[in-house]
Amino acid sequence: MRLLTISLFALFSVAAYASDPECTKEPKDKWKDKTAFEKDLKDQGYKIKKFKVTKSNCYEIYGHDKDGKKVEIYFNPVTGEKVKEDID
Repeated sequence: MRLLTISLFALFSVAAYASDPECTKEPKDKWKDKTAFEKDLKDQGYKIKKFKVTKSNCYEIYGHDKDGKKVEIYFNPVTGEKVKEDID
């Protein structure tokens, strides 16, 4: 039973990590400025609760869009393109 529990935990951990997209392999000196990028998003109507850099080299936000819908969005920090978007 213990082995099954460990195996399931490992499987779900890999699945959770795999859901984060790889955004860029460019060095950070090529990335858009984090503060300016966040300001641009706010100017577009996003209400940002959390803005972070992921392990997979993305800018990720949690918050609400201009329509008030809850969002989690991954952006390529070099181009600013949306790479993945989840809307509730």
